[in-house]
Amino acid sequence: MFKKILVPTDASENSRRALKTALELAKLFRAELELLFVSYIPESFWTYNVDYSFSLSPEQIEQGGEQALKATLEGIDASNVPLSQKQVKGHPATMIVAEVKKENIELIVMGSRGYGPITGSILGSVSQRVLQQAKCPVLIVK
Repeated sequence: MFKKILVPTDASENSRRALKTALELAKLFRAELELLFVSYIPESFWTYNVDYSFSLSPEQIEQGGEQALKATLEGIDASNVPLSQKQVKGHPATMIVAEVKKENIELIVMGSRGYGPITGSILGSVSQRVLQQAKCPVLIVK
């Protein structure tokens, strides 16, 4: 049914639960998994007042993404499933939806931050935006 499953991660516990769920589905459907980390740096980060700003090199940003991917996988056995890891830069929801189209993803399994219905509707979340924009099924794991 599903041949390729995308698991976006922010290295949170909910992302780790989503990965565990995706691994079970991948075993069931003999699918491959793609673990995705999106580095998001708002434009204002680079243009903010010099007195209060700090800068990160592209290498430091990439290392942070590698650490997030590693933290998500830590202690989880993914040996029975084909698993690739990928980092991209941009707005998380936009890049996740773009990855679906680019890589022919058939299912997204992602964690929920756990905002309540009122806070979530005011603040929004990456999972809510992906759920609204994705052209494939999305499974949100709490």
